Parts: sequence; C-alpha cells; structure tokens
Amino acid sequence: MDRLHDLSCVLHLHSTHSDGTGTVPEIARAAEQAGADVVLLTDHDTLAARRAGEEGWHGAALVLAGHEVSPPGRNHYLAFGLDEEIRHRGLTPAQIVAAVRERGGFGFAAHPFASGSGRFPRVSADMRWEDLECLDGLELWSFLADNGQRLNSIRDAVRFIARPERFVTHPPEHNLREWDRLGASRRVVGIGGLDAHQFGLRVAGRTLRAMSYRRSFEQLRTHVLVAAEPRGELDHDRELVYSALRTGRCYIAFNAIARATGFRFFAERFRGERLEMGGEAAGGGWTLHARLPRVADVRLLRDGEVVARAVTQALMHEAQGPGVYRVEVRLRSHGAERTWILSNPVYLR
Repeated sequence: MDRLHDLSCVLHLHSTHSDGTGTVPEIARAAEQAGADVVLLTDHDTLAARRAGEEGWHGAALVLAGHEVSPPGRNHYLAFGLDEEIRHRGLTPAQIVAAVRERGGFGFAAHPFASGSGRFPRVSADMRWEDLECLDGLELWSFLADNGQRLNSIRDAVRFIARPERFVTHPPEHNLREWDRLGASRRVVGIGGLDAHQFGLRVAGRTLRAMSYRRSFEQLRTHVLVAAEPRGELDHDRELVYSALRTGRCYIAFNAIARATGFRFFAERFRGERLEMGGEAAGGGWTLHARLPRVADVRLLRDGEVVARAVTQALMHEAQGPGVYRVEVRLRSHGAERTWILSNPVYLR
C-alpha cells in the first residue's frame, strides 16, 4: 500500500538575504500563489533566514533554509541540514562536500554541468563542478543555467522570459549521460532547481522583474515523497522533506506543461517487498512500476538505455537483472515534445 505523500518543492532560490530581489515573506507568498508546497531557500553563503526565524509555514507554503556554498567562480554547493554556514575558503570541491557531511548535512552540486552562455554570461556563466566523483547529489536540471546557455540572441532571451513553457524542451543530454555514469557505482540523487534570483529594478518602492518569483515557481519543481503527512510543526516537517531528498525519494517535473502530483516509480517483488526511488537492493525477481496522473510517453531506462516504452498511464516491466533503472516521461505541449517528468533511479545491484 502506498502511504507516501507528494509535496512539490521550488528549490535553489535567493532572497534579499543575498542577491535575490524578494524578501522571504514575498517569496513564500509567491510559492503559495503558484501552488508549491515547499520553498527550499539557498542564499549565497548565509543562513540569515534561519537565524531571523523565517523558516516555517507561511500560509500553505513551508519555507526551509539551506545555503549555497559559493566559492569564487565554480563548485557551488546547495547545502541543507546545517546550523552554521560552511567556511569554504581554500577548500577543494571534495572538502566542501565532506565538510557538509561531517556536520550532519547533505547537499547537491549546483548547476554542475553549466558551460555558460557566451552571449549572456550574467544569465548563465560557466559554473561546471570540477570533481563529480565526490558527489552523492546534484542539480540535474537547472532552469536558469541549462536554458540560459541556449540563449544565442536577444530574440532567444525574449522568448525564454516571455513564454518559458514554449522555450524549454529537455534537460541537456550531457547532464543525463553523466548522471547515468555516476549512478553505476553509487546512489547520486538528482534534483531540479530554479536558481531564482529574479533580477529587477527597484522603482517607487516596487521591484520590476523580467520574470516574477511566482511565474518562476510555476516552471520546474522537485517533488518529494514524504513518509507521513506534514503536521504544521517545523522540526517534524523539515525532517520529512530532508529525509526524502537525502535518499532520492523524489522526482523532477516540468510543472509548466502539466501537474505531475501523483507520479510514482517503484519496484516490487514477492511477498510485497517494495523499493522506492533512491532505494538499492540485490537484483532478482523485481517488477518495475511507473504510474502517472495522465497518459503520456513513458520510457523506462536501464543504465541509460531505453528498455521499455509505451504511451500509457501505467507501465509495468520485469527487471532483466541488475541495473540502474529510471523513468523519463514526455508530453507534447505548445507544438513540441517536452520532458515532463524525470524520476530518480531504483538501483538493482
């Protein structure tokens, strides 16, 4: 029986505590208006929102404060579950990851594959992570960085800002290939992030933005499958969300083309044994299940190669031995095929 609860998260965003343009209450209100359940704040090198008591429920949106460990240039890291900031001066990428783990936290490499836009470097800079082998979590699909590096003209930039749901198609293939390669040896959790700063101009006490926080929050989401219903208590509800993220019990959804709440991907075998996304077990006797909230083009991949595909609302497939199994789901929207859902893997070793 499925007792998991699906919470949609907006992840990797910045407030006025660093270089964003929105206050935490403004961001929480935008998330609530966009229908997001959880805000995962990641201001650069500061947990000021946490110290200011701004974590917690703001209406229907839960705000949790991590921080983006931000060495000059590359190797930024989204760190969660910490009481203090990581002092990163002089640390290698592996040492940053180790410092977060040693303090009981966890994290994800921020925009680790972003090579940047030569035309618009402020929108998308070269932010590639320099040591992928030390990671157990990464931002697989970055809304700003991965789409920003596709901007080759003013026309492209206008299209992206005005109608992102028509501009965005798929995460870069390179990102997916590298994720598959890393997953062959260990669990590496993939998330979707916005990198939302919402740059703008302050005019007469109001900020005029090219894209509002609310509209940004309607784009890319990371859904977490939590083990119990939130009960409005910060410590309890924070642990629900963080536990799902740590273990990979989550999936990425391009929310702008369709709501994905209700998606499930898991493996089952005799006597009701069940393995959720992020789970690892010895191969043998497993049947894989993908269930969707609507009919779509579902592709089951093993070690990066498609092994089953159907236009359906429910896909079932007997696993043929060990492998890293994950699901990609696509929909046609605005005249083009677009990635809708990316699951985290089930690892059969």
